[in-house]
Amino acid sequence: MPHRTSSSWYTAISGCVRCGLESTAFTLLRVMRERDVPLSGFALASLVTACEHRGWQEGAACGAAIHALTHKAGLMGNVYIGTALLHLCGSRGLVSNAQRLFWEMPQRNVVSWTALMVALSSNGCMEEALVAYRRMRKEGVMCNANALATVVSLCGSLEDEAAGLQVTAHVVVSGLLTHVSVANSLLTMFGNLRRVQDAERLFDRMEERDRISWNAMISMYSHEEVYSKCFMVLSDMRHVGVRPDVTTLCSLVSVCASLDLVALGSGIHSLCVTSGLHSSVPLSNALVNMYSAAGKLDEAESLFWNMSRRDVISWNTMISSYVQSNSCVEALGTLGQLLQTDEGPPNYMTFSSALGACSSPEALMNGRTIHAMILQRSLQNVLLIGNSLLTMYSKCNTMEDAERVFQSMPCYDVVSCNVLTGGYATLEDVANAMRVFSWMRGTGIKPNYITMINLQGTFKSSGDLHSYGMPLHAYITQTGLLSDEYVTNSLITMYATCGDLESSTDIFCRINNKSAISWNAIIAANVRHGRGEEALKLFMDSRHAGNKLDRFCLAECLSSSASLASLEEGMQLHGLSVKSGLDYDSHVVNAAMDMYGKCGKMDCMLKMLPDPACRPTQCWNTLISGYARYGYFKEAEDTFKHMVSLGQKPDYVTFVALLSACSHAGLIDKGMDYFNSMVPTYGVSPGIKHCVCIVDLLGRLGRFAEAEKFIDEMPVLPNDLIWRSLLSSSRTYKNLDIGRKAAKNLLELDPFDDSAYVLLSNLYATNARWLDVDKLRSHMKSIKLNKRPACSWLKLKNEVSSFGIGDRSHMYAEQIYAKLDEILLKLREVGYVADTSFALHDTDEEQKEQNLWNHSEKLALAYGLLVVPEGSTIRIFKNLRVCADCHLVFKLVSMVFHREIVLRDPYRFHQFKHGSCSCSDFW
Repeated sequence: MPHRTSSSWYTAISGCVRCGLESTAFTLLRVMRERDVPLSGFALASLVTACEHRGWQEGAACGAAIHALTHKAGLMGNVYIGTALLHLCGSRGLVSNAQRLFWEMPQRNVVSWTALMVALSSNGCMEEALVAYRRMRKEGVMCNANALATVVSLCGSLEDEAAGLQVTAHVVVSGLLTHVSVANSLLTMFGNLRRVQDAERLFDRMEERDRISWNAMISMYSHEEVYSKCFMVLSDMRHVGVRPDVTTLCSLVSVCASLDLVALGSGIHSLCVTSGLHSSVPLSNALVNMYSAAGKLDEAESLFWNMSRRDVISWNTMISSYVQSNSCVEALGTLGQLLQTDEGPPNYMTFSSALGACSSPEALMNGRTIHAMILQRSLQNVLLIGNSLLTMYSKCNTMEDAERVFQSMPCYDVVSCNVLTGGYATLEDVANAMRVFSWMRGTGIKPNYITMINLQGTFKSSGDLHSYGMPLHAYITQTGLLSDEYVTNSLITMYATCGDLESSTDIFCRINNKSAISWNAIIAANVRHGRGEEALKLFMDSRHAGNKLDRFCLAECLSSSASLASLEEGMQLHGLSVKSGLDYDSHVVNAAMDMYGKCGKMDCMLKMLPDPACRPTQCWNTLISGYARYGYFKEAEDTFKHMVSLGQKPDYVTFVALLSACSHAGLIDKGMDYFNSMVPTYGVSPGIKHCVCIVDLLGRLGRFAEAEKFIDEMPVLPNDLIWRSLLSSSRTYKNLDIGRKAAKNLLELDPFDDSAYVLLSNLYATNARWLDVDKLRSHMKSIKLNKRPACSWLKLKNEVSSFGIGDRSHMYAEQIYAKLDEILLKLREVGYVADTSFALHDTDEEQKEQNLWNHSEKLALAYGLLVVPEGSTIRIFKNLRVCADCHLVFKLVSMVFHREIVLRDPYRFHQFKHGSCSCSDFW
């Protein structure tokens, strides 16, 4: 152009910006200044828009330079430049800059106010944006359609019904309801407020609808889970000639993100292809998420790796999909590949998802590596990242690291505190869990139902209940959290866990509308307290109340049958699981296997085993535990080795079962080797149950010095199980010194522990210290503490026959005692001599033998020989450990009478056959 006016320069700059030639536009600005062409608000506003298309830092720097140039040129009064700068600050997250700029503007119009509201709301300052709208109205600025659409959307995002309805009234009064953009915002807001009928009425009255209108209705029905209406709207939309776009299809794909609807999702996928939209990155991301959520990881993977273009959301979705499918190695591998691509730098969502792949102790180093990446990118102050780090360290059982992260977080929320209380609950660290709760209350963070459930799960003893549980119950009542079903059900479990079944039952009875979860909680509480019959009765009551059978209830009832050794009821429940289609559920399968194992039917347990290639850890554990209970160490160890060879990771329970097998077999070297390999080889931290197995093993072998050394050095504090095991072993070896120490520690934990007095009394009796026995029994009477009586029972068809020591109440008592006499005669013929070394009363030898011969398991055995048909196994159950004399008698009876006998006590199974026992006389 031979002659250029100021307008020519302004038009050229604006045209370059519109065509995406931002560098050329800035070059023209520099030439303008060199030639002293006067600046205009129009040109500078266009250049501010160009800054938004540049990188974060470069765009912000350019914007700051233009802002300074505007000041220098005296153009700050230009509302267009000010508004453009507001938009730039908002898009860069510079909220305080945007606010300062807005109040510096000498002139503000509705566009400026709208830009401020957008800048605030897009950066999470929604309440402040609503305040800005109210101030705008107070200053008499008339709203246009864009301003009203913005504030309506804002009310929808806040889910503020009162404000939303107030703004709706403003829309009606302003006469702007006919604007399709305003009406669309109202549709979205009504959807967020779950005012479905209002949205439907507005949609039906709209004279003009665009694609956004239809999409708003589909999105609303999707969130309301009215899936049929989503597809009806799609049909109507296509019928009136409106083609679905990416937003439409993304909403529909999200509807299908479940196994039940994935077939429809595949249909939508086909529609994406036929519509030519399959190359859309957001749509492909939604499809990857849909297939993953529906359990179709292979399809999700195939779609992801075949995408022609990917963004960071694509990578985040795939990483999250792997984590949800427990494919943690693949998740971390995908993160590694993202770091090597140019498809967008990883953001806070990337690292939050990746941390989910580091949620076990063996993945701790990976978690620390990701933590280092987060620090390198200065993302540690993002709340979601902070909470994800807390979760990772808590699940890795490194609470010191979790505390350090928590202390460094600039802000917290209830989720942060819940993660900490949950981590301490897992470790049963009551003091620290309650410390976090007290801190929450002191800082004004309002605890929610998850906080309460976490805390209640921490309490394990009557002491915890009185010190913390009952005060927490009072707090729950005071704050109104008792109305929450999950909290109430958790209270049932808390009281039962801490030994107060009566309070559990009282809470259950006070619930007006009992859900299936409530029934499951009280059934589990009764199972925990050994009240199997009551648990099965409650199960029937639950069924009569119309509750649908679920896997949790069925698993608990199978556990109840296992504790009762009630094979018939267990088989009926197993049959019910088959009839209800729950027989393939892993929880039910495992509970049924455990039931058969504990009822002495290892053959039935083995028939139920899933294929090794797809066998869950729970089933492997049950199998190892079953073998351990029968004393089959080789089979237990072989099962463990087979499990590991298939790549299945052993867990806490696996090692409890394996160490129990070592203990029952008396294999101390094997036991110590496996115990010492837990952390370095398998990444499993030793817990109290593992330590009990080692102490039990050392005690059974009489290696008390080593047992004491182990207790002093073990990684957890000793509990009642540790001292009870040591006390029981001391009785076997007549070790008074160790026995007294163990009893002292046991009674310090619980002065009313009847087992401590009984075991110590038995220890004194085996050492013929009858005066000490009398003193101990007198003390028990003075504190009104009764010894639990020994009881044995045998079930035949639907009849259970139970026996106490010297019991003559049975209707066939005469025949039973006659059979006992016959047994004694035949056993004496093969050399039986009563083992009176464990007699508990100061009497002569003849009386001691008579007392031994009246033991409950011998009475049950005599009755079994009378009523159980030849060729059938006699199954007897006892509530206390079998004594040495009874064990000997059962062995001899199996040989003399040619019968197979199974005796189950609380610790293990004894299978007697041909004069020998499966325990190899080590129990």
